[in-house]
Amino acid sequence: MTTRVCRREMIARTGLGLGTAAVAGLTATTAAAEEPAGSPREPFGYSLNTGTLLGKKLPLAELFDVAAKAGYRAIEPWIDEIRRHTAAGGSLADLKKRAADRGLTVIDAIGFVDWISDDDAKRKAGLEQMRRDMDLVAQIGGLRIAAPPLGGYNSPIDLRRIADRYRNLLQIGRQIGIVPQLELWGGSKTLSRVSEVAYVAIEAADPDACALLDIFHIYKGGSDFASLRLLNGAALHVVHINDYPAQPPRSTVTDAHRVYPGDGVAPLGMILRTLAANGFRGHLSLELFNPGYWARSALEIARTGLEKTRAAVRKALGQGSAEK
Repeated sequence: MTTRVCRREMIARTGLGLGTAAVAGLTATTAAAEEPAGSPREPFGYSLNTGTLLGKKLPLAELFDVAAKAGYRAIEPWIDEIRRHTAAGGSLADLKKRAADRGLTVIDAIGFVDWISDDDAKRKAGLEQMRRDMDLVAQIGGLRIAAPPLGGYNSPIDLRRIADRYRNLLQIGRQIGIVPQLELWGGSKTLSRVSEVAYVAIEAADPDACALLDIFHIYKGGSDFASLRLLNGAALHVVHINDYPAQPPRSTVTDAHRVYPGDGVAPLGMILRTLAANGFRGHLSLELFNPGYWARSALEIARTGLEKTRAAVRKALGQGSAEK
């Protein structure tokens, strides 16, 4: 990433690949299975990102149970949790059955692999690890995997090179049946802004190109939430939902400051209305890392998160709504 991508380069909706030709043929190979029926007031699905319960240190099978009991229909586990499950003698087939028995779809899995690096050896090793991680996700019935800019966190990488690498990653994913989602990280030197993620997805020119966005990370990276108006919801399958406080400021706010939707100052109403208007019908996945919540039971944390997320959606999309 040698230069910042100016909004003028995106020109208008017709020039943004996430909103037009580059994803016009977005395949439905994995999206249809979990597409929520929805309603005008709640058109999205709801998922639990297991990082929300990180401090509870629960085994993955138990996290599946908590998510289902709390009322979620989807879950977003972490790759490390899947590995720990197998290391303890657990079966991937059993995890897949547990999810199905509890009515859960594994919409995505969160991993941390350097597939993006300019270092050829590191990138090669990262791609090999990604293959293994995708296979794990596929074996538990998962649909997608996060593709964060880990290798470019501390130094910028040219966006066109990233696009080529993302296209290659998508091709690997098709061989396994898993779609890698280009993830925005607000604190990174690479892919920290909505415009950068959009540019890479456009240049990848692949029908499965998609973005994994996060309300906290969009704020942390400095993008205006108005930029979401230029994205086509068909290229978004999962959006991490959370909120953030007025203090500390953007420059020093951290993951630990994330709060439940509606308990902070994020313009959730505008964000959710924009996503709905753009055709997003995927999942809002609750992702928090707030140690202040971890003293509560896992079920209470998960259930409260779902209740507050649904309340935020209903408030945003209810008739006559003009809230933030």
